[in-house]
Amino acid sequence: MADGLPILETERLMLRPYLATDAGRVQQMCNDWDIASTTLALPHPYPDGAAEKWISTHADSFQQGKEVTLAITLKPGGQVVGSVALSVNKNHKRGELGYMVAKEYWNRGYCTEAARAMLHYGFSALRLNRIQAMHFPRNPASGRVMQKLGMTREGLLRQYVSGRDRLEDVAFYSILRSEFEPAERIA
Repeated sequence: MADGLPILETERLMLRPYLATDAGRVQQMCNDWDIASTTLALPHPYPDGAAEKWISTHADSFQQGKEVTLAITLKPGGQVVGSVALSVNKNHKRGELGYMVAKEYWNRGYCTEAARAMLHYGFSALRLNRIQAMHFPRNPASGRVMQKLGMTREGLLRQYVSGRDRLEDVAFYSILRSEFEPAERIA
């Protein structure tokens, strides 16, 4: 663990803390309109220096128990292909999952593989009871990831968020620890 952040390994991926040297790759991924347009948090165009600033917040957020953010990298080689994060609400034993994968790596299962590893970490290491996620209905691929993870669609929140000068609906999903455990056999 670097700065306390975990390193998670899957069959094809290494999920590791971001390094300062990853900033250029982060800026490249975040500056892609097809990525930025499916989020509320990413400004577009992505400003110079934003990636460095974002990366510098990860260790403190983790130490405070607020969030785990990891780079999705390929093994072997270590190429950064995306990001996966889990925001934590300890009082309610829940987390919120977020992810992105660079467009050139779409449709290869990397996002689902990384998100599954983060769910396992959230339920086993953080002892969460519920992990939720949401996506814009105009981004059905994100919803398919949630479905592949075994998450249940809880509903559509109409005009729930405002961003980029428009109101957006969001589809809301969740999975409970008891639903994840049998399939994943968490110790």
